[in-house]
Amino acid sequence: MSARLQLVRVMAQKWVNGTVLHYAFREGPEPQRHAVRNAFQEWKDLGLGLDFQEVEESGEAEVRISFDQTGGSWSYLGRDVLSIGAQNPTMNFGWDLTDEYGRTTALHEIGHTMGLPHEHQNPFAGIVWDETRVYEFFSGAPNHWPPETTHHNVLRKLGQDEVEGSTWDPDSVMQYSFPEGLIKEPARYQPGISPPGGLSAKDTEWVRKFYPVLPDVLPTLEPFRSTPLTLAPGQQADFEITPDASRKYQVATFGTADTTLVLFDEVDGELRFLAGDDDSGEDRNSSLSAKLFRGRRYVVRVRLAWAGQSGDTAIMCW
Repeated sequence: MSARLQLVRVMAQKWVNGTVLHYAFREGPEPQRHAVRNAFQEWKDLGLGLDFQEVEESGEAEVRISFDQTGGSWSYLGRDVLSIGAQNPTMNFGWDLTDEYGRTTALHEIGHTMGLPHEHQNPFAGIVWDETRVYEFFSGAPNHWPPETTHHNVLRKLGQDEVEGSTWDPDSVMQYSFPEGLIKEPARYQPGISPPGGLSAKDTEWVRKFYPVLPDVLPTLEPFRSTPLTLAPGQQADFEITPDASRKYQVATFGTADTTLVLFDEVDGELRFLAGDDDSGEDRNSSLSAKLFRGRRYVVRVRLAWAGQSGDTAIMCW
């Protein structure tokens, strides 16, 4: 598989750094909501470029949280939440979150929303399952999963082109706990796997690397002036636009690189998504258009997935 496709897949569900993810509760008792808020805050306290804010209206939220006790605990992965209808949840909690296991569950599902897959599905883990016993175990409480869900969440291995790095972290918050008898190999895990709970050192290291804190002052993207970009795969450039006239503007990248391009509008001091495009894996360039207003501030973020044949790219607005 080409290096281009490998890099594109790694970036597929990751958010552009600097995104503010708004979350709303569809229902649920206050102690459960409080536990989820605490889990969002725990991720946030790591000092990330990715932010989380609670809103009252589900229609204003990218992340919509339900507490269906018959549906297990789950979340859509990363930017996949944007493809879910505004009337539907993107995350669910199917059991009590007020104990230590519940805290880890909340951190785990938020990790999925941030774009983190299951650690036990890492192809470098080398896990050989007793599949019959795995299906039996997850068909019972508290999950009550049908076989297809168990296969998707446990047995299915991620492609080597879908994961970052080549190591497996059995202590990760994204690693399930498994009882004795489900794992055949490696032999040392036949008695089961019991992560300590909470965020591991590698969880913290990875998420800080991928969502680093952004600078307070951004360079200005001047109209009709091409700005060269020198980025490695996964890196990001950020600019602000302060229009001197209210009109329709075009923002685009140039070159053979694969990029995700997102435009935000600053409203009451908060950046809100305005438009976006992703040309990853396609033979074109990211491009978007939107009407911008004089006196307002806008922020453009561009993340590189693949540097292109020339290794050069640029961005311009006009």
